[in-house]
Amino acid sequence: MVLGLLRRRREGASGATPDLSALLPAGAGGFACAVVDSGEQPVGGAEVTVTALDSHRVAARGTTDPYGLFLAALPPGAYSVLTAAEGLSPDRRTVEIHAGLVPAPARVQLVPARRLELPAAGTWLFDPPHTAIRFIAQHVGMAHVHGRFTRFQGGIRVAPDMTDSQVSVRIDASSIATGNRTRDNHLRSADFLDVERYPHIDFVSSRFAYHGGSKWTLHGTLTMHGTSRSVGLDTTYLGTVNGGYGQELRCAALARAELHREDFTLNWRSMLARGIAVVGPTVQLELDVQAMYRTHDTPTPPE
Repeated sequence: MVLGLLRRRREGASGATPDLSALLPAGAGGFACAVVDSGEQPVGGAEVTVTALDSHRVAARGTTDPYGLFLAALPPGAYSVLTAAEGLSPDRRTVEIHAGLVPAPARVQLVPARRLELPAAGTWLFDPPHTAIRFIAQHVGMAHVHGRFTRFQGGIRVAPDMTDSQVSVRIDASSIATGNRTRDNHLRSADFLDVERYPHIDFVSSRFAYHGGSKWTLHGTLTMHGTSRSVGLDTTYLGTVNGGYGQELRCAALARAELHREDFTLNWRSMLARGIAVVGPTVQLELDVQAMYRTHDTPTPPE
């Protein structure tokens, strides 16, 4: 219904302009966008990810409707909005959300993707202030739980042939943060991550598979809770730029995977039977990465 109102507003339907602010929850603001291609045609199915700048937490995620429209209600604050569609260059922008306001839909034009220049061969290290490792899980019987790991290190050894490159990441399991101290302590306990016995979560890639455009899959091994499993990270390469305070050479990528907790011996059925409030059996993992090029005298990524 809400996107239908937006559509009529954009098309200039007769009658009064709908007041979308009346549809917002108390204290919330709205973000809307209309995604088009280089020929001004709507892009349906484009993926829109809205991330809070202060916490790196994903606040909203969805796809545009067949008319290229997307709308989300958000708490007031500053957000990064990433819009991506297959075969088109992604768009990233910063927006400010104000309570009670729904600005006119922002026009987001996605142009055909050129083959992005791949990172130079060598070692690229993750830049923690500009990298986020997030997860989303469904709390049994309740809403989704959003969280992140705040301490980690990692990097990419880029080979002359990109498919021979390797990514390695080491996460401090005790740095898990969901915004609730009691829940975080429970997640660190033997019921879940058991960080005293298993202090690290490690991912090491085995191969890169190219799927065209900016799409790759990073196949590798994830070790968590003392168990190793093969996983694939669906990855969108965002390109290479000179940026940062020192104008360092940087590359960026967004990677996602769905994990099944029972694969890592985190037995949610047993905990539920014991009356322990748990998150659901699947967890969505997301890595929003910026890495800096290192030419000499720099530690290599963790093994």
